[in-house]
Amino acid sequence: MAAFNRRKARLYQAPKAGREAPDSALDVAAASTHKPTRHRSIYLLPNAFTTAALFCGFYAIVMGMNQKFEQAGIAIFIAMVLDGLDGRIARLTHTQSEFGAQYDSLSDMVSFGAAPALVMYEWSLKGMGKMGWLGAFIYCAGAALRLARFNANIAVVDKRYFQGIPSPAAAALVAGLILVMTDEGIAGTGPVMRWVAWTVTVFAGLTMVSNVPFYSFKDVNFRKAVPYGMIFLIVLLFVAVSIHPPLVLFGIFVLFALSGYGVFFWRMFKGNPVSIIQTEIESHDEPHGGRDNDER
Repeated sequence: MAAFNRRKARLYQAPKAGREAPDSALDVAAASTHKPTRHRSIYLLPNAFTTAALFCGFYAIVMGMNQKFEQAGIAIFIAMVLDGLDGRIARLTHTQSEFGAQYDSLSDMVSFGAAPALVMYEWSLKGMGKMGWLGAFIYCAGAALRLARFNANIAVVDKRYFQGIPSPAAAALVAGLILVMTDEGIAGTGPVMRWVAWTVTVFAGLTMVSNVPFYSFKDVNFRKAVPYGMIFLIVLLFVAVSIHPPLVLFGIFVLFALSGYGVFFWRMFKGNPVSIIQTEIESHDEPHGGRDNDER
């Protein structure tokens, strides 16, 4: 009898100190699969620049509604500078994120889509009736389609070229025209000026959704040594911009807008049209969460 009691005691030994016996197999499974909860967060620095660009776009809309077109045009150009910085800062600080990519696209839609269209409508197109707001809508819709296509084709487009003019450059055409005319004291309410404004707006909107290739300058190595004369050319560029900033900046973007068509028709004339759709997907570094800025 004593031997039987000792054997029974061995079968029901208490768990050792420091361990807890699980109540069931479900508790064991739950303990093995339990993971600490991770709170989602975003990177502050690149998204702060994106927010600043969004603010400039919204500020341009407000200034346009208040008939302060010079401030509106300047705000759009400042948004361009901020939009060019957020992605590069994200790449330098290794703070790319999918949230940043989507946020950047939405900010671009406001700053380079809605803002230029509404400011141009208030400055000149408002007096054209249906033709006026349809022209503004063509530009706004073109910017939305341009951004959507950029995000969808980012992996299969030749990085050396933009497919259609980028939305910041299109916004610079619209805002630059307003700044030049305002600086010269020319109102946008004249019959001739209204058609000029309508033509520029529609041209910018349609060029954004075209397949015309525009050089992206992404294959330029800025870390490479350059001849000494390049520094002097940069100085001359700053001097030229300082002489008449609205006219010089507007002229630069007009030349850029025409350069794409020049390359396109020259390649067609040579029998070798530019194709910016790649047959193989390249691996590339993408700033600010999956998009190589500028953008857009």
